[in-house]
Amino acid sequence: MSLPSGVNDIIRQLTVKYQAQLPEKFAQIDALWEEIQSASVPDQEKVQNLHRLVHSMTGSGATFGLSELSVTARVLEASLKALGQQAYALTELAVQQISEQWQAVKASVLKPDTDVYEILPVAEPLQMNHGHRVTVRDGGRVLLVEDDPVQAQNISMQLGCYGYEIQVLTDVTRLLESVKEVGPAVLVINVIHANDAMTGPSRYAALPVEVRQSFPAIFISAVDNLDMRLQSVRAGGVAYLAKPLDIGMLVDKIDAVVFEKETEPYRILVVDDSPELSEFFSHALQDAGMEAFVVTDPLKILDAMSEFNPELILLDMYMPGCNGPDLAGVVRQQEAYVSTPIVFLSAEMDVDKQLAAMQLGADDFLTKPISAQHLVASVTARVKRSRVLRSYMVRDSLTGLFNHTKTKERLDFEMSRATRQHSPLAFAMLDIDHFKQVNDTYGHPAGDRVIKSLSRLLQQRLRKTDIIGRYGGEEFAIVFTDTDGEMALNILNEIRHGFEQTQHQFADVGFSVKLSGGLAVYPMFKTSLDISNAADRALYEAKRLGRNRIVMMQAE
Repeated sequence: MSLPSGVNDIIRQLTVKYQAQLPEKFAQIDALWEEIQSASVPDQEKVQNLHRLVHSMTGSGATFGLSELSVTARVLEASLKALGQQAYALTELAVQQISEQWQAVKASVLKPDTDVYEILPVAEPLQMNHGHRVTVRDGGRVLLVEDDPVQAQNISMQLGCYGYEIQVLTDVTRLLESVKEVGPAVLVINVIHANDAMTGPSRYAALPVEVRQSFPAIFISAVDNLDMRLQSVRAGGVAYLAKPLDIGMLVDKIDAVVFEKETEPYRILVVDDSPELSEFFSHALQDAGMEAFVVTDPLKILDAMSEFNPELILLDMYMPGCNGPDLAGVVRQQEAYVSTPIVFLSAEMDVDKQLAAMQLGADDFLTKPISAQHLVASVTARVKRSRVLRSYMVRDSLTGLFNHTKTKERLDFEMSRATRQHSPLAFAMLDIDHFKQVNDTYGHPAGDRVIKSLSRLLQQRLRKTDIIGRYGGEEFAIVFTDTDGEMALNILNEIRHGFEQTQHQFADVGFSVKLSGGLAVYPMFKTSLDISNAADRALYEAKRLGRNRIVMMQAE
């Protein structure tokens, strides 16, 4: 698979840098192995040092395009581990076996991968322009504890593409001091360090309890066995990932630690002709963290719904000009609000009348007077359940983004609002380039991870007010609200650059993927159908021009 444009020189430089370090490492291992052989009984400290040196190549070789180096080093590493568990003289057979394995390791560097891993520089978190700037949230700092500088550089760059601020620590013995200096939200710690007798989990476990409670750790290692995983768990690690790293999985684990899922406030529409009661309901809901929109004139409910897009409607039973049940019937005729919960609020105590009202489209009946606690509890339960049910209907199961139908519905809604408010709007279609080759070469599970990686990048790079949907397969759609064409084009190109710099992992093979996009804007295209078709044509043009680009459709 071809490498991203613009980074080939960097990749070559880092590949050369890594390969240039190998002769020095090989010489160090040669000398250490000679010292071990010369002793009547192997010096266990030297054996452990030798094991750590070989272990570092097990993880780094495949990461930097030398898969054969990783394979042969892993075999040698197993023999050295066994040697470290014995306290008797080396046999001729053991010396011959280890020496042959070591020669195989050195010979493996002459067999580089035909499709060399993409190795990228440390990058600062990308910045979005014009109000779309990516900010590292409070606590979005990661302390990476990795003694291999090239590995650290590669991991730092990729995490930087997802908006993290990375600090690198190469000396694990300074872990406590660095944690206090950096104050990270999470530690990413390599398990084995070449110049340290203690493992990463041991170093972490030695930290004060209050420090470990404040700074959770994710362990990474070329060793993937139960013993190390147990050490990780016993030390208090929240995750353990084997090298070569799947950066998508690492980001998932960091996200789970760093970013608590921010729940959008519940949107509640209060329809009651009494200003005093409406104010009471509104304050009670807002104090509980919800958004409340009050309508005292029931005949204005449709305008309010179109503007506010409520998740639940609190509706008075008896109002001048229109009663609650009739109004509920009108709401239920609106296709977009067929499933929106309606809860009646009334002093009506007649159970038969309550049931009759609910048969006209209501979901619940609350009796006035009602306490603030009761109101909040009832509304919370209804909206929470409604969100879960709606997520099954409107969300794509793989990415969690809006599905095709919901994306089109939201585009219709935002186009109508842009028309009313005379505000700009942009609509984009994105498509992963040569995605069939990814599935054919690496399998559908790898393809799914690529799709999830792009969806995660879009969610982290865009505002909450932007609508992101999976249109189908490897195709995505974005509705940029209050955004003109130039701004949207800049944002999409920044996302495109970030995505092409992301490494994806399949076994011991790494690969990168690119994307193309088409963009159209309102008011140049005035209907949902027109802007959607225009973005699709622009995407086709981007593909025709060679892919890996964003094309904005001009007026015809």
